[in-house]
Amino acid sequence: MASRQHTADSTQKSAATGELRIGPVTLRSRLIVGTGKYKTPELMREAIEASGADMVTVAVRRLNLDKAGGPSLLDFLDRSRLTLLPNTAGCYTAEEAIRVARLGREAGLSNVVKVEVIGDQRTLLPDTEALLSATKVLVREGFVVLPYTNDDPIMAKKLADAGAACVMPLAAPIGSGQGILNPLTIRFILEAVSVPVIVDAGVGTASDAAAAMELGAAGVLMNTAIAGSDDPVKMARAMRLAVEAGRLAFEAGRIPRLPYAAASSPAQGTLRAPAAAVK
Repeated sequence: MASRQHTADSTQKSAATGELRIGPVTLRSRLIVGTGKYKTPELMREAIEASGADMVTVAVRRLNLDKAGGPSLLDFLDRSRLTLLPNTAGCYTAEEAIRVARLGREAGLSNVVKVEVIGDQRTLLPDTEALLSATKVLVREGFVVLPYTNDDPIMAKKLADAGAACVMPLAAPIGSGQGILNPLTIRFILEAVSVPVIVDAGVGTASDAAAAMELGAAGVLMNTAIAGSDDPVKMARAMRLAVEAGRLAFEAGRIPRLPYAAASSPAQGTLRAPAAAVK
């Protein structure tokens, strides 16, 4: 019980209100969604609306920041309602990630940035050494850093100690749809840090999102699970409901797992037939 209470406290102090606070940003929804891989920008906009998310990620390197160069992804996002989370997707070195983060801020996107430094082209797993280096530099420069990392509690603690506003461990490799492969390490991360933990990457369907929230995660970030589904709008709504249900279940507190059956109706206080009636 004590460890579950610790997880709840470290995940988010504003849990009673349902809000998620990451650094200076307060979000009503605990679901954060991406903007890539949709067939059309119109479909993306409709799916984001169905998700209920009020923070969306945008890859700085894939944006058309030249207004004279034609329509941009940003033209399809309601910036009066949505909080943009620029990310450094596609960067393979700390220096490259730092440069892209600076570019996004100079372009007027945000100083709140999701930092990704990929270490391997095939698995797209993070280079955590370079990630930690980039986090330290960007925090010193006044960025609010949300680092995408592996599911390692040691690195999560180092990132939090370096000033990260949250940590974003993967559930599984990016876009794999495998769900949470190592729930135990996610639990360890929840116990290791006092900043919000956002499960990021590898979610495949609504039950994966609910499972992440039931572990005590502050939120879930996803893109492919929605954009790559047969019906992104329906899947976005399913993810919205799953995140809400998972959070409610976590706050309610699940029953313990028992090795044997436990009767739903207790034997104490039940009516018994008179002894004379028993033949």
